[in-house]
Amino acid sequence: MKHAQNHTGCALSALILAAGLAACAPVIAPSGPGPATPRLADTSFLTSDGLELAVRRWLPAGLGDVSPPRAVVLAVHGFNDYSKAFDKVPGSPGVGPYLAARGIAVYAYDQRGFGASPHFGMWPGRKVMVRDFVDFVAVLKGLYPDTPLYGLGESMGGAVMMAALARPEPPPLTGAVLAAPAVWARSTMPLAYRGALWLTTHFAPGWKPTGQSLGRMASDNLEMLRDNTRDPLFIKKTRIDAVNGLSDLMDEALAASPLIKLPVLYLYGRNDQIIPKAPTRQALAALTAAGASTRPAYYAGGWHMILRGKESGLVLEDVAAYLSNPAAPLPSGADVDAVARLEAAKD
Repeated sequence: MKHAQNHTGCALSALILAAGLAACAPVIAPSGPGPATPRLADTSFLTSDGLELAVRRWLPAGLGDVSPPRAVVLAVHGFNDYSKAFDKVPGSPGVGPYLAARGIAVYAYDQRGFGASPHFGMWPGRKVMVRDFVDFVAVLKGLYPDTPLYGLGESMGGAVMMAALARPEPPPLTGAVLAAPAVWARSTMPLAYRGALWLTTHFAPGWKPTGQSLGRMASDNLEMLRDNTRDPLFIKKTRIDAVNGLSDLMDEALAASPLIKLPVLYLYGRNDQIIPKAPTRQALAALTAAGASTRPAYYAGGWHMILRGKESGLVLEDVAAYLSNPAAPLPSGADVDAVARLEAAKD
């Protein structure tokens, strides 16, 4: 009888331990209700598993069958952000309005877990994020079969694009603009940071640090940053398991660098305090070695949110010029000796 009680006690202890471990497991946002054919509506995009993601669009005036856009851009936002990142914001004209005024159509969507899309604040998983991007590209290609189609990814959005472009069958894009893409892979992080991230993810996955204690600035556009703090759709307190998921994505993005063959405009600012220079150099070297037509652009006054900083007008002029003629020099000259200037910069 005592022997049986011991077995029962051990089994109960095992169940309690398993329940505790399950409670501390990183959380992934649930999938959609079921299979669906991806399609674009006025303000939403239906994913292949039946979720509706919020969409914004900026179209050139007079756009129609007679007057197609010069190019089409699918813009993908960064971590904790959403599609508003590409609209006009305090102190910056905004990617969408700026390009639309120059004959370029821009579409942007709120990725799962961000903005007005489902499961706000929960990490969706990098594979499904890549799938959503690939599906959206396919839908736009169907709408604009004869128009140059570009991806534009900011920070995390750039990492999503890099993972997609490294696939054996990449999405049918003409080229890509990577704005300070998130390539800070674990292999380039300090050991203490990696260890702390693993421990907190597995023992307190729901912990929500604000990041304010890090003392890092994402932009010199303080008016825009203050606007974000007042915006309920901009995530201020991030689940640590979402940070871990982002790290998984950054691992994949850096590993994808040598596999990308598409023409790329790579934007990076000297004052970036979010994505360090070392992994950025590594990503650029891998892209170049892979034979991709990579155009680095290094901005002395640029910060991480390089498309919304105080010199965003300069950067956006370069982006518009590249989309019109990828082979032409950038108006700002930021592409001149860009790699050498990045190599010479202090970490």
